[in-house]
Amino acid sequence: MHSSSIKALLGASLFWAACQSTPSVPPEKAVDAIYYGGDIITLAGDSSIYPEAIAIKDGKIAFTGSKTEAEQMAGDSTVRHDLKGNTLVPGFIDGHAHFAAFGAQAITANLLAAPDGQCNSIADILAELKRWHQENGTDKTKGWILGMGFDDAVLKEKRFPTKADLDQVSTDVPVMVTHISGHFCAVNSKGLEKLGITAASKNPAGGVIRRMPGSQEPNGVLEELAAMPFMIDAITPVTPELNDLYLGAGQKMAASYGYTTCNEGRAMGNHEKLADYARRGKFYLDVNAWIDYSFPQYMRSEWYSKEYKNHYRIAGLKLTLDGSPQGRTAWRTIPYLIPPDGQKQGYRGYPAIPNDKDVQKIIDSAFANNWQLKAHVNADAAADQLFRALHKATAQYGGQDRRNILIHGQLIRMDQLDSMKKYQMVGSFFPMHTFYWGDWYKEIIGADKAQQISPIRSALNKGLRVTSHTDAPVAMPNLMMILWTTVNRISRSGTVMGPEERLTPLQALKSITLWGAEQFFEEKTKGSLEKGKLADMVVLS
Repeated sequence: MHSSSIKALLGASLFWAACQSTPSVPPEKAVDAIYYGGDIITLAGDSSIYPEAIAIKDGKIAFTGSKTEAEQMAGDSTVRHDLKGNTLVPGFIDGHAHFAAFGAQAITANLLAAPDGQCNSIADILAELKRWHQENGTDKTKGWILGMGFDDAVLKEKRFPTKADLDQVSTDVPVMVTHISGHFCAVNSKGLEKLGITAASKNPAGGVIRRMPGSQEPNGVLEELAAMPFMIDAITPVTPELNDLYLGAGQKMAASYGYTTCNEGRAMGNHEKLADYARRGKFYLDVNAWIDYSFPQYMRSEWYSKEYKNHYRIAGLKLTLDGSPQGRTAWRTIPYLIPPDGQKQGYRGYPAIPNDKDVQKIIDSAFANNWQLKAHVNADAAADQLFRALHKATAQYGGQDRRNILIHGQLIRMDQLDSMKKYQMVGSFFPMHTFYWGDWYKEIIGADKAQQISPIRSALNKGLRVTSHTDAPVAMPNLMMILWTTVNRISRSGTVMGPEERLTPLQALKSITLWGAEQFFEEKTKGSLEKGKLADMVVLS
């Protein structure tokens, strides 16, 4: 289950070992590099092709085939890379993640549970926060003692930490911990004071301030739009130097997992920082940004483009319609079996945008401007809201191949896959849920429905384009873990979650390479190792 070390190879810029032979072609025609000596999986054709060697020139693939033929293209300066039995595959393309937060995940306290961290109880969380604060201070985190990734589903106490818990870390310094879903946070008393949240504070539209039993006093837990603006602010670097530190750490982490194309799945004001990083030539991985619908001005900037500028571009518009199934804020048509704290029986989650007219305006704008749309939809009521808007927008603007994307889809109904097909949507699923929360889903939605989470095989069988994603930092940006969960669908307890939704190993690999390229209209240059495409590839070692 654990991935081996992955080395990202960007073009042919990494030189391993050179052994020279007599040049057979002039320097201007000679290839720059030849890779051989391992399994080369091209993903070209229905059954893929496994050549003996691959040759690179000027950052593009010049040849795939036998090593003998590749050597006939070599010259004096050609570098030969012996894979030594390792596997070469197309570069990894995550269908959805939050690249700008990778650096924060690398820099803040790691509150993830096993196997990605060591915080399996609230006591573990408090100890890790104290340790992190002692070693790091708060200069890099805007004065917060900041930790990311706690998961109430696997904590010993099966609950969120509250201000009473976090006050044990400090009563003088604000403390914030973010939920693994990225949709909640908890703060201590000093944190509530810093945020200006009191008993008189009202719940914002699309969010909840959790209260102490029998009163309006906040208990420290903030949901959805009551939490997100504060979480985003806390992890946004305050100086250019910190911005470089965060993005540099995130890019290094992504490269270590084999990414060659990354996604910032909900860019807001941080687009400015990403664009500045790109202007200064700091990116070496390609980064697609998806602009939150509340920042439409960025969609009209120079960065909205089909082509990358210094490895960065705005790819489309992001629309979030509900919350997190892990946190039980995903918007369902039927109740959760166990409601979250503060909610009554019959609770079904809630919409991020309650008014259908507001959703329609956003989608109409995307269609009118031919912007590709990425819609966060976890449960079936949110999917119904999306399809109502798509029906009207398609009738008005036409149904050409927009490749609008529905991400997550954990609790959608099987009949809704037909609606996705009707509107030519890409389904980007999150099969890692089967491992991290498969057992949890059996408790909160029932064993039968839990078997249907991330219905990627059903979507593929209906003829949909499908991809897989990590949603990092919800989970570590470990694309080998995607492969394992997509193929096996085994929960923490060892239960197989919906064996009929498994993909084959080759299909799982395509879901983070070739099909990922298709999702972003990049299939002509990426996703498979074929002559004329970019030398966009990774070595698994």
